[in-house]
Amino acid sequence: MNHSLLIELFTEELPPKALPKLASAFANTVVAELKARHLVSAEPAFEVFASPRRLGVTVQGVLAQAPDREVEEKIMSVAVAFDAAGNPAMPLLKKLESKGLDASAIASLERKPDGKADALFLRQRVQGDALAGVIDAILAETIKKLPAPKLMRWGAREVQFVRPAHGLVVLHGADVLPASVLGLTAGRASGGHRFLSAGKVDIAHADHYAATLKEQGKVIASFDARRAAIVAELNAKAAAHGATIAGGDALIDEVTGLVEWPVVLEGSFEAEFLKVPQECLILTMQQNQKYFPLLDAQGKLTNRYLIVSNLASKDPGQIVHGNGRVLRARLSDAKFFYEQDQKHRLDSRLGRMANVVYHNKIGNQLERITRLETVAAQIAEGLGADSALAARAAHLAKADLVTDMVGEFPELQGIMGTYYARLDGEHEAVAEAIEGHYHPRFAGDTLPQGPIAQAVALADKLETLVGIWGIGLIPTGDKDPYALRRAALGVLRMLVEGQLKLDLRELLARTAASFPAGVVADGTVDGVFGFMLERLKNLLAADYPAADIDAVLADAPSQFDEIGRKLAAVAQFKALPEAAALAAANKRIRNILKKNVAEGETLPAINPALLVEAAERDLHAALAALQAPVEAAFKAHDYTAALKQLAGLRAPVDAFFDSVMVMADDLAVRGNRLALLAALSSLMNQVADISMLAE
Repeated sequence: MNHSLLIELFTEELPPKALPKLASAFANTVVAELKARHLVSAEPAFEVFASPRRLGVTVQGVLAQAPDREVEEKIMSVAVAFDAAGNPAMPLLKKLESKGLDASAIASLERKPDGKADALFLRQRVQGDALAGVIDAILAETIKKLPAPKLMRWGAREVQFVRPAHGLVVLHGADVLPASVLGLTAGRASGGHRFLSAGKVDIAHADHYAATLKEQGKVIASFDARRAAIVAELNAKAAAHGATIAGGDALIDEVTGLVEWPVVLEGSFEAEFLKVPQECLILTMQQNQKYFPLLDAQGKLTNRYLIVSNLASKDPGQIVHGNGRVLRARLSDAKFFYEQDQKHRLDSRLGRMANVVYHNKIGNQLERITRLETVAAQIAEGLGADSALAARAAHLAKADLVTDMVGEFPELQGIMGTYYARLDGEHEAVAEAIEGHYHPRFAGDTLPQGPIAQAVALADKLETLVGIWGIGLIPTGDKDPYALRRAALGVLRMLVEGQLKLDLRELLARTAASFPAGVVADGTVDGVFGFMLERLKNLLAADYPAADIDAVLADAPSQFDEIGRKLAAVAQFKALPEAAALAAANKRIRNILKKNVAEGETLPAINPALLVEAAERDLHAALAALQAPVEAAFKAHDYTAALKQLAGLRAPVDAFFDSVMVMADDLAVRGNRLALLAALSSLMNQVADISMLAE
């Protein structure tokens, strides 16, 4: 018979941010262990449960006894199993003995191919596992595989878990299974809401778990159901004010992990606090209090917020009042920091940056700011922007790091700098660049807007890349403490998506030159450039085939503003009927030149008088006819047209390789033919190395 299996581990309050991950791992491991023992179907239905004080799962259709089954096991290769005379060798006899068999079992072994040689296989009928007999092993493996790096002990026990565990429920249908884990013995008693229930809640049947906890225990056990209820109530209360909630999925998930019986309440604070930048108020409400601020239709913060309480109180006003009192203290602190910071201009704070160590091998933050000013001004000049404004923005970009507000809320770095710069009367482009230069901060984040912000953002990330790499702190494996990969992707996204006409290798060289002599190791520019080309391949891989990317990046270009157009042109070229043949021919040409022309060797100009075969004269004529239109299309950045022109070369190229011996005995003729192929290769590969497209 099969029934639903319920497993619940009842604990003290689990880490809310880790709860979804813990619950998913708990349920998935239970299901995987049941599948491995053939106690469920290949894709069983199951439901995950997770609340602050429990991890649980119900799996449908779990057998009490797995069916017997035939298993096949490889014993060993025939060559090892028998000696030269064909008699059973000692390794075979020992192997059989380890399985409780003797030499008489050899006749039942099956011989069949296994790779390049034959092997012996043993077929046996294996009795299926009884659920009651393996449940302890399933529980132990489930606990072992939970993603919980920090464990704790409690009481006098030696067992360890994320939080103290106090109860275990294991039901197969209505029956309690004999199970134990973490020093707990399974029963049917779960625990209800800490304040709203009588405490103990008996679960009569595995299928009634969620309903029983909700009715008797005032607990919504399903994380997803609880989350959906919270979101619906938040949106309903916000809509009643024509507002929307400020707070993303991460905050909703965290709050869902903090409550078992969610009740959404509404609070407000004095409008005078709205004089403080709304980012400060939103952050303190979300980070410190786990509240959901309300925004008006224009996205401006209102003086209302929503609280997700874990109590259904007869007098919710008391809860709102208590939370409001705590919040006002937090907002008063933010207001105080904001007012204190305004007593000093941003530029007056820079002297303190000399006391902030950037890295002991590179210097302090003030020295770094000087480098940023130099590099940002040069980049701005390359973008056709005001280099003085870029230098001023770089000068102030890090000044808010020593303000009281950023000291309290590091997440506001750049944001507060922008506010203070505006209050100081700085140029708007300078103010915007202070916050914008941190972008993009993560995958999918917005790019800095405007050339001044772009110049400072590039300077900041390039200085980090060159400086940290230059002192030997190169990312290895999953170790990247200075986030060089993120900095590299930020630079590449700006160059590619922003279509900035800047040369990356030149930018790296100028950045390296801004450091004092001897600080940055030789070869740093080449090392960082190669590192960034690999990151570029990864960045483009989400949208383009790997072969196309390799073709466009084959010659290690250092300007990326037209990468997208070149990749699109390659895609259209591949659709041509002539593409495959031309790619194969180009690969052949590349191989011939690689073998017969030394690196750096200059071939002579093509001499028409030495074109003795009709096929090579035809190819030369086709090459001459296409030279001008292909180069014109390339200079006009019409890469699709440039590649499509190459279709006309298929016939003369095929004829050339069918009837012309490139490596002729006459050295002058041979050199002329190599020069012809070199010219052809140069024409064909201006947009991309199409030999990379050959299969």
